[in-house]
Amino acid sequence: MGFTERVLVPFLQENWAVVGIGLLVVAVSYILFYKRNKALDINQEHTQEQHIQKNRAAKSVASKGGVGDDDDEELDVSKLVPPKFPENQAHILFQHDRYNEEELVQRSKEYYELMNKRRSVRFFSKDPVPVEVMENIIRTAGTAPSGAHTEPWTYVVVGDQEVKENIREIVESEEEINYKQRMGPQWTRDLAFVKTSWVKEYLTEAPWLVLGFKQVYGILPDGRKRNHYYHEISTAISFGILLSAIQQKCIVNLTFKRPAQGFRVSPLSVCISKLKMTLF
Repeated sequence: MGFTERVLVPFLQENWAVVGIGLLVVAVSYILFYKRNKALDINQEHTQEQHIQKNRAAKSVASKGGVGDDDDEELDVSKLVPPKFPENQAHILFQHDRYNEEELVQRSKEYYELMNKRRSVRFFSKDPVPVEVMENIIRTAGTAPSGAHTEPWTYVVVGDQEVKENIREIVESEEEINYKQRMGPQWTRDLAFVKTSWVKEYLTEAPWLVLGFKQVYGILPDGRKRNHYYHEISTAISFGILLSAIQQKCIVNLTFKRPAQGFRVSPLSVCISKLKMTLF
């Protein structure tokens, strides 16, 4: 008889329960050990990926004129671009008119009543609006606050009829897709009371279109980028002041957000004209 028949088989027959438990313990231990090592590997890979992303983000911020992360020792400070204004930049003297309580109440009431007359109109007169008025409106929009005073906006005033027709053609082609496909039944239902469609005849009727653009960053003469902080909200504030200036000049307007896809002419536009008819 060999060793297997003479020793191993009788041993297993007599101690099968112990052997089975021992094998089970070994299997469970191996599984737990494998999962633990796997979790450690995943955690290590995640930490490495976070470190890589952190370095990339810091370097990206540096390339755009930011300051990076104070804890990032690998950030090359020499790559930071010079600030837009030096530390010893002279400031314009702040001038402020003070009013008594009665005057404050009266002025606030008058301004509210003026702004409360503002409407989003879609029918415009073709009567001309002086260029000087437009220039002053844009200057007023430029007084808006912005992150680090970077003034991250650009306004383009369009009066040429052919350009307005080109803009209208692009807008209407995209808006038709919006109304028929992108917007969905809820959105179009919510717009029903305004009685709008993808036809935007006012884009060629109004004497002026004002196109507003945000600047995510500026370009220095050497090609490097200067970061524009809070560019989205800064541009939005500027546009709000623009609308206020338009209303103050007794001119009507309509804000128009670019379509969701494909429209590259302008993120924001305002049709400006003397009032012909309002919708409300």
